[in-house]
Amino acid sequence: MLKFPAHSWRNTIFLRQVIIYLIVILPIILLGVYLYNWSYKNASEGLSRTSEAQLTNYLEALNREIEWMELQEFDLLEDTELNRLVVTWEMMDNVEKRASLNYLIRRLTSFKNSSVYIKDVYVHIRPVNKTISFSNAISDLDVDKYNFFRFSIGRSEQRLVKWENTLHLSTSKYSGKKGEEPLFVIQIELDREKLRYALDQVNIYPESGSFLISDTTGFVLMSDEELSGRLQGDIREVEEASTTKLVIDGKKYHIDKAHSDKLGVTVASYLPEETVRKPLGKFVIWAWLFAIMTFIAIAIYSYSTYKFVHKPLLLLVQSFRRMEGGALDIHIEHEEKDEFGYLYNRFNQMLNKLQALIDQDFKQKLMMQRAELKQLQSQINPHFLYNSFFILNSLARTGDTERIEEFTNMLGEYFRFITRNGEDNVLLAEETRHSRMYTEIQKLRFSRRIRVEFDDLPKEMENIRVPRLIIQPIIENAYEHSLEKMTEDGLLRVAFELDQTEARIIVENNGNRLSDTEIEALQNRLDSTTESYEMTGMMNIHRRIILTYGRNSGLLLSRGELNSLKVVIRIKLKEENEIA
Repeated sequence: MLKFPAHSWRNTIFLRQVIIYLIVILPIILLGVYLYNWSYKNASEGLSRTSEAQLTNYLEALNREIEWMELQEFDLLEDTELNRLVVTWEMMDNVEKRASLNYLIRRLTSFKNSSVYIKDVYVHIRPVNKTISFSNAISDLDVDKYNFFRFSIGRSEQRLVKWENTLHLSTSKYSGKKGEEPLFVIQIELDREKLRYALDQVNIYPESGSFLISDTTGFVLMSDEELSGRLQGDIREVEEASTTKLVIDGKKYHIDKAHSDKLGVTVASYLPEETVRKPLGKFVIWAWLFAIMTFIAIAIYSYSTYKFVHKPLLLLVQSFRRMEGGALDIHIEHEEKDEFGYLYNRFNQMLNKLQALIDQDFKQKLMMQRAELKQLQSQINPHFLYNSFFILNSLARTGDTERIEEFTNMLGEYFRFITRNGEDNVLLAEETRHSRMYTEIQKLRFSRRIRVEFDDLPKEMENIRVPRLIIQPIIENAYEHSLEKMTEDGLLRVAFELDQTEARIIVENNGNRLSDTEIEALQNRLDSTTESYEMTGMMNIHRRIILTYGRNSGLLLSRGELNSLKVVIRIKLKEENEIA
């Protein structure tokens, strides 16, 4: 029975769940944010359109009122009785003066009542040293106002003039003589409260407000006087700013404005941004509720997927990984009769069949290896046996009993090694000793014309286990096909090399010089996996080494330093073959 996958797999599942959340939830959240901003933008734009229309209407109405006042002001400026009073004041008697003054008061009263925006109308007459107004009737000349308003004319192109935090209209009458002061000045004082009341009608919501700003005079009028003191500095920024947002005392306001070039004023309305967003409050609640429900649904789905899909799937994946590592006793127990139960059952059956095939293949390879060893022994024994008898016969003829004794001892050890039926693998030290003994036997036959250079086996390689008879047949092949045909100066060289991953046994000679094409053809025959080639001794050795040590092992043929065939026996060092 397998356990749950390791933490690394759990981390992978967790990462996958996070990715699922991001893929599913993020678009929903982004869609909600987009819809909210889109709704707010539409609401804000609709509110701005309505507010700007009302502000424009307010300015148009105010401009009509101002134009009416200017017409009345011009009529008064050209009034015959007023001009006669100014010119003939010194020649009038008291009755005429009183009558003219009373007429002028009635005229100003009519002027004042012609518009709700007029608070008072003043006529400052210098020649008679009098100021006549609706509210104060007749009084001494108000020199301050006379001087201010007569100098304000021509000082600015603005029609409206600020005096004591109130807007005024003014005009003057001159005698026509250059450099003279005006005969009289007409001053119209606008009603601040009436302007504020009209300004307050522009407001759409109870929380909203509005204000009016004169471009050059610095006059500011707000519908909410309580807020006016705190906004003086900030409101002045609205006149030239293009933004529709204003932060006052840390609170955001939505601003809409309209401008009148004729009057030289800007009128704007402000509304707390929270009021603009208030209709969207239910949308936010439903959006959060939808997001939470979506999160819960995805969490339930993810947990179910993890429990019923990912966990069984990871169990199967881990089983395959362990099977790749060589473990075949990992049957999976699963009680549910579902899709994974079917997969687990097939997986268990596959393991059973795989185990049976491996056992069968291993036994076949083992039997093949032993059969090939027997075949190699049968190939070697007759040929070498004949030569040995010839050597022994020659020694007997010479009567050299000492060498006969040495030769028979070596021959006995030689045949004992190749004919024993014990284990198939031996220590490399034994295999090397056997091969060296074979060269010693051959020295008795070819000592005059064949020289042998047999290096000592390094101690680090002595305990490597190798198949029997992998070096001596290579040496015998060199004698039989190359060195025996030479009449003199034959050389056989056996060397050993070792690194961290591979042990190498090198056998080369200077005998029959094969061409590069012939050497390549021999190598291709060794590497061929088909059965079309005759089983030779070298092919026998090559296959047994591959069976034992795996790919990248075996014989490697090339042209050596002695300019003839060089055979390298490569042994890949695995755990079971490492040096003791």
